[in-house]
Amino acid sequence: MPYTADKPGAVPDPEELRRRIPGWGADLDPADRPAFPREQPGIDTGARWTLPEQQPHGAGRERSIEHERLTPVFGTAQPLHGVSGAIRRLAYTRYSEAQTAHWMLLVAGDRVEAAGAHLRSLFSRRPDEPVTQSGVRGELGRRPVASRLGQGR
Repeated sequence: MPYTADKPGAVPDPEELRRRIPGWGADLDPADRPAFPREQPGIDTGARWTLPEQQPHGAGRERSIEHERLTPVFGTAQPLHGVSGAIRRLAYTRYSEAQTAHWMLLVAGDRVEAAGAHLRSLFSRRPDEPVTQSGVRGELGRRPVASRLGQGR
């Protein structure tokens, strides 16, 4: 019984599962597998390559330390730059994706990028207007403090 303190019973054998659950084990026989063409070596797929041609890349492209190389095609629209780029590069070169430090550094890089965008906006000809662009003005007549504290939701 799931989610109880009772000891689970014996694992049922495949024949009993086939009787009890319609369709269970339908793909156990290799002749009936739905992915049959992909599992047969030597079938002509029509591709001219074994591995797709690698997109050219510069030395500054970030890559996880868990992967041997970059994927054949990758985005280059927003290359890393500045302090936030250095933080993100550190995350990719030093930490595995399985470590919290990797993701925390990526979040920190995003926050540094956002702070830089706010500072650039302050010194531009048309700075951001945090009061009107964040929706604060729309909340003024609708109990903003009480709604933030969880009262009357």
